[in-house]
Amino acid sequence: MCGFVGIFDTRSRRDVGRDVLHRMNEAQHHRGPDEGDLHLEPGVGLGHRRLSIIDVASGQQPLANEDGSVVVVFNGEIYNFQSLIPELTALGHTFRTRSDTEVIVHAWEQWGEACVERFRGMFAFALFDRNQDVLFLARDRLGVKPLFYALLPDGQLIFGSELKALTAHGGLNRDMDPLAVEEYFALGYVADPRTIYRHAFKLEPAHSLRIRRGETPPAPRRYWDVDFGHVEQIDAVQAEEELIRRLRESVGLRMISEVPLGAFLSGGVDSSAVVAMMAQSSDSPVNTCAIAFDDPAFDESKFAQQVADRYHTNHRVEMVASDDFDLIDTLAWLYDEPYADSSALPTYRVCQLARKHVTVALSGDGGDESFGGYRRYRMHLMEERLRARLPLGVRKPLFGTLGQIYPKADWAPRVFRAKSTFESLARSSVEAYFHSVSILRDPMRAQLFSPKMKSALGGYNAVEVFHRHAARHNSDEPLSLVQYLDLNTYLVGDINTKVDRASMAHSLEVREPLMDHPLVEWLATLPASLKIRGQEGKYLLKKSLEPHLPHDIMYRPKMGFAVPLARWFRGPLKQRVRDAVLGSRLADTGWFNRPYLEHLVDAHQNGRRDYSASLWTLLMFDAFLRNSDSESAQGDGRKCA
Repeated sequence: MCGFVGIFDTRSRRDVGRDVLHRMNEAQHHRGPDEGDLHLEPGVGLGHRRLSIIDVASGQQPLANEDGSVVVVFNGEIYNFQSLIPELTALGHTFRTRSDTEVIVHAWEQWGEACVERFRGMFAFALFDRNQDVLFLARDRLGVKPLFYALLPDGQLIFGSELKALTAHGGLNRDMDPLAVEEYFALGYVADPRTIYRHAFKLEPAHSLRIRRGETPPAPRRYWDVDFGHVEQIDAVQAEEELIRRLRESVGLRMISEVPLGAFLSGGVDSSAVVAMMAQSSDSPVNTCAIAFDDPAFDESKFAQQVADRYHTNHRVEMVASDDFDLIDTLAWLYDEPYADSSALPTYRVCQLARKHVTVALSGDGGDESFGGYRRYRMHLMEERLRARLPLGVRKPLFGTLGQIYPKADWAPRVFRAKSTFESLARSSVEAYFHSVSILRDPMRAQLFSPKMKSALGGYNAVEVFHRHAARHNSDEPLSLVQYLDLNTYLVGDINTKVDRASMAHSLEVREPLMDHPLVEWLATLPASLKIRGQEGKYLLKKSLEPHLPHDIMYRPKMGFAVPLARWFRGPLKQRVRDAVLGSRLADTGWFNRPYLEHLVDAHQNGRRDYSASLWTLLMFDAFLRNSDSESAQGDGRKCA
């Protein structure tokens, strides 16, 4: 687990400045504090910061083949590298190390761009082939590891594991992209391939980019996708047995390490499943860690303790105060662009705790998307049954009108909160799901943005992110549609971003057994009835784990990794949120409607409405502006171009 940077001259072989490359590399020092090195040759510069995990003694990067004509920098893990080494050796390749990094070099020599299709793991890498005069960038299938890039006006392509490496170059135009701002306030993150900056991009998951010097850089190429189009007919008992087999294999692959290894244990089904599989595969007690909250409404530590007791793990718990909001500025620096998932706070803390005891931690991330765990999936299926009974031409005026006149009732029991349901029923399936996951929904963003901002958007709506992905979905099954959307949006832009930045801030590698791509592919073939049955999500996962985990762990209400935002904004953060939302930084952008900002703050702090999610989104946008480079902020950095 590491960080890398690079500069590639797409037009000629102008020298790359060592000082610039070093500055970019050191901007990511936290990702790899063990070692750092640079590779420079005419027209190319590659930099790497290393966190030593596998082949600690000889796995340094940048790493080259035998004659030095192919050089790679790499972030992540290739979990099947041990099986690829003998295959490549039999094909005539010579290995000088035992590292998964060297596998990438020889796989490129053997299979070219198709090498990525042979890798099983989480990865982002950049490879330069001198003989072909080609730069090749690639990112793993589910977007666990990040990769940012930008083509500068002078023809230089700059890239790195974090956006801060690109801004450290000094040549990136930091005009903000109004479309990215729209996506942020709808989703809480800027969706791939955009970044907050108009001229910088994320390489999307399951994509590669091959650039030959002297040619116009092409669009990135997709090399993999989740196929929901074929449903396998399988007996429930067989499915349970097969799932446990696949879980054990996936977890086992991720337990290969030359440094201390452990797991996050939240007390939820997913992390508990991973710990159970680890414990059954290990001769020694598993290291586990959990965060406890002093507010019982947010504390799951007693459930984590049940699993720890059952498997006799070396369990460590750290108490986090319910008013642990001092990290706001740290998060703004860490994420480089606006990011509004408040669970980033406890995620940062659990990574901080884990790093005191281990260098590698396994997590349960990705389970909700593939197994059907989110409550919103069950609501969507219910609404889909209603949508199927009436054509959109009837639903839109009928339920649209009801949605407008029905009062919003945040305070009421869920069964009485009909406004959102009416609004969803007036939409298509894709638009309804987008509506359900939006932080500030369309009517709120229409009031939030100023005429200047609306003009800059030119009619763009963040729902286009969902439409773009939905166009590739190849099944008529309603559940698979929303799973597919989440696998391509929320999992990548929110969950994986959160875990990567929080873990790398502490030089901790986090591995994700539930995002093993063969497992995700297999789960996509299972019928929806094995994922959601009645009101029970993750049906197959829970049934298969009944012999392995306590009943209370699996069949209790889902809590999530939340923080008490509503109380914060009416209590200890009352003045801070007011100062931020109504302050000069947001006002100076000219993008927001001041009266509506005042409404959000006043209505929340007076207890009339719960606008905590919206206010947190605004607070983190203000924190991003505050933590932006001061020189850029005074110039073009705060403009929506």
